[in-house]
Amino acid sequence: MYGAAQEVEHTASRWSAPRKWLTAVRWLIGAGLHPKANQTTLRVAEDLAARMDYTTGHARYCLLETAARLDVDKATVKRHVKYLRELGALAWVQHGSHANVRPLHDLPGYAATATVYAAVIPASYDHAMGHTIVGTGYTARIVIAQRGQTNDPVDTPGNSPVDNSGSEGLAPPSRTGVKEVGQVDLVGGFNYTEQARPPKARIPNQSTLIGGRRRTAVDVQKASNTTRLVRALVNWTQTVGLRELEFVLRPWTDLGWDALRIADNLNGMCAGVRWKPTNPIAFIRARIAADTRQQAELAAAVAWEDSTAGREAADRASLAKLFGTAAPEPEPERTAEDREYARLYGWEQWEEVAAHYDEDPDDALDLYGTRLCSYAVGKAARNTTYDPA
Repeated sequence: MYGAAQEVEHTASRWSAPRKWLTAVRWLIGAGLHPKANQTTLRVAEDLAARMDYTTGHARYCLLETAARLDVDKATVKRHVKYLRELGALAWVQHGSHANVRPLHDLPGYAATATVYAAVIPASYDHAMGHTIVGTGYTARIVIAQRGQTNDPVDTPGNSPVDNSGSEGLAPPSRTGVKEVGQVDLVGGFNYTEQARPPKARIPNQSTLIGGRRRTAVDVQKASNTTRLVRALVNWTQTVGLRELEFVLRPWTDLGWDALRIADNLNGMCAGVRWKPTNPIAFIRARIAADTRQQAELAAAVAWEDSTAGREAADRASLAKLFGTAAPEPEPERTAEDREYARLYGWEQWEEVAAHYDEDPDDALDLYGTRLCSYAVGKAARNTTYDPA
């Protein structure tokens, strides 16, 4: 596949989850459908599959990291990813570029656009496996007729027979006419579907209001789509269920935050450290609650001109103007009120905090505190060393 056919919007291949995708890739390479695809191509595919989101089948390209893990150069990784696209096993979800995406989301700093790929399976594999496909392109789904199906392997010219390990012929006979992979069985041929198993734990109800109106199905679907992309971009969230993650992120999705802004916040929580939260849901809930309290404190904080120190400074300036005294007074001693004000508003002005720390670390620590200085310096370092590959 070439050109526009390698894009998710135009691909003839269907969506796949990582495990089935990797099985298909092994077959495509073994069948010799691409003259240059080899074991290195399979190693690149295995690296991508290990990082793919199990719900969306999406993964970041991460060129430099992949080359380092496989101990090959960047050009080799690029070539073999190209072979996977030409096989119809990868499709672009998003093209990477050096364009700064942060200003589009009202965020400071710099963040390049990352390349994101989707796992897809071409029709050549489904044809060899004897699969029946419903639909076309990326949204197509596999449907397997269970009546009269055999377990005979499919012969591939020039290659050994390929065993169809995914065949539904190995399953016991069923009264169901057809079965769609990834969905529940159709019972008795009617449009009534029965839940395969009860949920392990019911998530407690949340407020049904968004900005004074009731939450609709469209709101829930939009939040779910955003959450799927967040899971693809934040690897430590992929150990929890999509519904749980969507629920805990509702304070942000209800505000209209998109996936890139949410992913940036989540990645920033663990940036610069090897530690990852063992309970992502509890960790995110606690951080959102802390941010909410901080926003409330910011809203309730007294502006400088209304504070005691601000009023005293204004009085001194008025007296100096009245009596024509231009001699500057010595800088007043820093008060607890000064520190409280700086530590409340410094989170929104982290560039100034980082610059202050570079000029006078001791004074910055006294004014802003260790936590805010660490955050500002770390964020400044990430924005200056970000690699878009």
